[in-house]
Amino acid sequence: MKKFLAWIKSPSSDSVLFIILLVLANIVGQRAFLRFDLTGPKSYSLSPVSVQLVKTLREPLSIKVFFSENLPAPYNSVEQYLSDLLVEYKGAANRNFSYAFFDMDKPENQQLASDYGVGQVQIQQLSNNEVGIKEVWMGLAIVYQDSIKVFDSLTSTEGLEYTLTTAMSKMISTADALAGLGEDEKVKLVLYATDKLSAFDISGFDTLDAVVKNAYEAINTKNMGRIEFDIVDPSPADIPVLAQKYGIQTIAWENEDGSSGQGALGLVLEYKDNFRLIPLSMQRSLFGYTLVGLDALETTIADSLRSLMAKSTDIGYVTNHDEPSIYDQQYGAGNFNIIVSDFYTLKEIDLSKDQIPAGLTTLIINGPKKAFTDEELYKIDQFIMRGGNVLFFVDPFEVSQGSYYELPQYKPLDTGLGKLLSSYGVSLGQNYVMDEHCYTTIQQGYGKLSLPWAPLLTQRQLAPSSVITRNLSDVIFLQTSSVDPAGALANENLEVTVLAKSSPQSWLVSENIILNPLMTAAPSDKSIERSYDLAVLIEGKFRSAFEVPPSGADGQSSRTEGEAALAGEQGSVNTLESSTHLAESLLPGKIFVTGSSELIGAQLIDQDGSQPVSLFVRNVVDYMNGAADFCTMRTKGLSLNRLSDKNSGAAAAATFFNEFGLTILVAVVGLLVWRARAKRRERIRRRYNPVEHS
Repeated sequence: MKKFLAWIKSPSSDSVLFIILLVLANIVGQRAFLRFDLTGPKSYSLSPVSVQLVKTLREPLSIKVFFSENLPAPYNSVEQYLSDLLVEYKGAANRNFSYAFFDMDKPENQQLASDYGVGQVQIQQLSNNEVGIKEVWMGLAIVYQDSIKVFDSLTSTEGLEYTLTTAMSKMISTADALAGLGEDEKVKLVLYATDKLSAFDISGFDTLDAVVKNAYEAINTKNMGRIEFDIVDPSPADIPVLAQKYGIQTIAWENEDGSSGQGALGLVLEYKDNFRLIPLSMQRSLFGYTLVGLDALETTIADSLRSLMAKSTDIGYVTNHDEPSIYDQQYGAGNFNIIVSDFYTLKEIDLSKDQIPAGLTTLIINGPKKAFTDEELYKIDQFIMRGGNVLFFVDPFEVSQGSYYELPQYKPLDTGLGKLLSSYGVSLGQNYVMDEHCYTTIQQGYGKLSLPWAPLLTQRQLAPSSVITRNLSDVIFLQTSSVDPAGALANENLEVTVLAKSSPQSWLVSENIILNPLMTAAPSDKSIERSYDLAVLIEGKFRSAFEVPPSGADGQSSRTEGEAALAGEQGSVNTLESSTHLAESLLPGKIFVTGSSELIGAQLIDQDGSQPVSLFVRNVVDYMNGAADFCTMRTKGLSLNRLSDKNSGAAAAATFFNEFGLTILVAVVGLLVWRARAKRRERIRRRYNPVEHS
C-alpha cells in the first residue's frame, strides 16, 4: 500500500491518472452534460413550448429512428442533428418520453420500419465522378397510444424541431379528443362522387371507391374504430348545397341530347360542425382527365383527422364583402386555411348580422371589395377596445379584367376601413409599391424578366428584432400598397414594429397602372426612390374611432316598441338607457396591417407552408394568438448571412476568403508565433550564455 501511495504521489502516475479522469468524466457526461448554443437563432436549443410539451406527457410517447449509416453529404449531418435534438428532448422530458435508433443494416429493423409505415427515400450520391441514385433510410415514427405519425423523408434539418413538436402536440390532442368521444359519437368520412362521371374515362375513377376505402380502414384501425365511412352519389339538387358548404369540386358537361349534366367530387372528414376537405380533385392533363390526391391519401386523411380533432383556436374570418373564399385553393385563401388548420380553425363571420363571439381573440379582414357599414366598423372597433387582435389585409385597388386583349383596370377601393385604421394611427396608400429588388422570372423569348410589383425582401428589409421575421429572408409581397404608421408612432401608448419594408430602390404608382414586365421600368429620376413600409404591427391600448355608437349599433340607447306604445298611451314614459360603448381599450390589443390580400392568396401561399412568405404569415398568426414560441421554432436554421455588397469583385474576394482565407490566416499566425518563440529563445541564450555569442 505504501508503494502504491508513493507511486500515486510521484510524477510517473500522472498519465495514468489523467486517462482515468477522462474515462470518469465521459461516464458522468453521459448523464450530466453542459452545452452552449452560440448560434443566432438558437438552432441547437429547445424552445420553451417543446420543453413544456415533453415535460408534461401523461402517456408514454416514443420515437423510433430509422437512419442508414455512412450517408453522403449533405445528408450525413441530418442524423447527428436529429440525435442532438432528441438528447435535448430527453433531458427536458419526464419518464414518459423515449427514443431509439435502429441499425438499418439488420433485416429485422428494416422489416420493423416497414411495419411502422416508414419507407426508403432516394438520394443522389456522387461516386467515381458519377452521380447515382441510392435508396436509404431517413425516417422516423412517433408512437403515442394507438396513433403513429411517420416521417420517411427527413433530408433536411430546417424546421426539424417545429416538425417534431407540432406532430407530437397534434397526436396528443387528437388521441385525447378521440378517447373522449361518446359511444355513439363518430367522425364521419364521406366520399361524394357522381356515378355518371365513370362514363368520361377519368384516370383513377374506376378504383376510387376501393382506394378511399383501403385508406379509411388503415386510418380507422389506428384510431380505435372511431371513424365511419360512407359513399354518396349526390343528386343534382344537392350538388350546389354541398359545394357551398364544403367547397367540393363541381363538374359540368353536356349530354348527347343537348341537356346539361352536373356532378360533384370530394372527400370530406366531418365531426359535429367542423370539417376538413381532403385534397382530391379531377384535373386535365395532356393525356386526358385524371384524379389527383390518391397517391398519399392515407397520409392526408390522417393529417386532416389530427387537424380536425386537435384542440384548435378559433379565428374569425370576416365575410359578405366579396372577400376571397377560405375554401378556394385556386383563387382564394384556401391554401392559407390549410397551413393554419393544424392549430387554428377559421370561422366565417358576417358582421351585417352576426356578433363577434365573446370567446374569439383574433379576427382576419382579408381583401374586402364592398364597403363596410358604420355598424360593422363599430363592431370591429369595439372588438379591438376589448383587447381583440385584428389582421388587416386591405387592397388599394379592385382589379377587373375585360376581354382577353384588354388590359386590367384598377379601380380605387374605399371600404371604410381606411378611416378606422387612421384613427389608430395607420394610413394606407392608394398606390402600388414598385421595387427594383423584386422577384424575377424566365420567360421564353424574353429571357429574365423583373416584376417590380412583387418586392423581394431580404433580411435587411425585415424587422431583425421581431420573432416574426428574425430568421426569415426572401419574403415576396405582391401588389401591395404603402403603409404609414406615423400616427401610431406618435402615440406613447402604442408600440409599433415595421415588420417589412421595400428596398431603397422603390417608387409608387397610383394611376395609369400597367403591371406588365415589358411595359414597366424604374424611374430615370432616382431621387424619387426610397424605402416604403409594407407591413406593420401595432400593440397597446387604442382609442376608439367612434365618440358615440352609430345609430342602430349595439350599445346605442333606444326605446323599445313596447316603450313607444306605452308612451303613446300615457304621454310619457321613463325609458331605461344603457351603453356598452368603450372609448378606450380595456386590455392591450394587436393590429397587423398590410396593403395587399395577395399575401395570403393562392399565388404566394403553398399548401406545404414551406416558402418564406408562408412562414411569415404563419408567424404573424401565431404571434397574434400569443404563440410567439412557435415563430422562433419554425424558422430555426433558416437565417443566412448574405453579402450586402453586389460588386462582383467584393463577392469574389469574400468567396476566396471563405474557401482559403482561414487556412492562410492560421498559417500566418502560426508562422508569427514560431518566429516570436525563436526570438524569445535567442534572447534567453544571449542573457544566460553571453560567452557563446561573444
